[in-house]
Amino acid sequence: MRLLALGPLAISGFPPHLSSSPKSYSQNPKFRVLSSSSSSPPPEPIRHESGASMVEYKPGVLDDLFLNLFRTKMVQEVGWDSEKPGYDGLIDVANRLMMKNKNNSDTKEAAVRILRSLFPPFLLELYKILVAPIAQGKVAAIMVARVTAITCQWLMGRCTVNSVDLPDGTSWSSGVFVEKCKYLEESKCVGICVNTCKLPTQSFFKDYMSVPLLMEPNFTDYSCQFKFGVNPPLPEDDAVLKEPCLEICPNATRRREATTTTSINVKQCPKA
Repeated sequence: MRLLALGPLAISGFPPHLSSSPKSYSQNPKFRVLSSSSSSPPPEPIRHESGASMVEYKPGVLDDLFLNLFRTKMVQEVGWDSEKPGYDGLIDVANRLMMKNKNNSDTKEAAVRILRSLFPPFLLELYKILVAPIAQGKVAAIMVARVTAITCQWLMGRCTVNSVDLPDGTSWSSGVFVEKCKYLEESKCVGICVNTCKLPTQSFFKDYMSVPLLMEPNFTDYSCQFKFGVNPPLPEDDAVLKEPCLEICPNATRRREATTTTSINVKQCPKA
């Protein structure tokens, strides 16, 4: 989903295999994800339309474990699993999460619950009490930026830590730049990006780890800038929440085809 910005720090609480449902991922061999072995040769650089080259991120064993854990928690929240294996199935479950809830607020709250379930409750409380207050939040912001960059590439693709400017004019190395978000690229939906990733992730870090976060997805090149330590604007002032539907969004395509007989506003994403 682009649902979680911070990868699971503790996986000892991995849930037991679901026992009865035929769609339970733990019993579905199609859910297994192919991973690269440690002996694989280094990935070849790929070149984008801009002409700039970058190394394509290749998932490893831990990435598969994070994906399985995250999908498990999402399935438990949604009450449904996809027949598709791996990341494709994860996107299916994210779509079902959007459809299940009556409004965007419910979707956001469900996504926050999923993020919370990835961590032992005492860990979040200890972080708020012991780490968040240090140096006016600087240490906590820098720490989560590094953990996010290390543990979440399975979800978002290649990302790096960078420097962000704070409102007081100072700069912290508490940013994470996602070169091309896989979650957005695969979902092809502004609403899924905003309501299952951006808004719940911002709320999760602020409310449960006392770390302000502003996420700035770019719907043109699919990049995304995380700014830990920076408060997000009010919803009415957030330009991201006013973005139109993507041209490649399956829902937008169906809605454009329906405009010949209806007065549907095709520019506004129905899920945003």
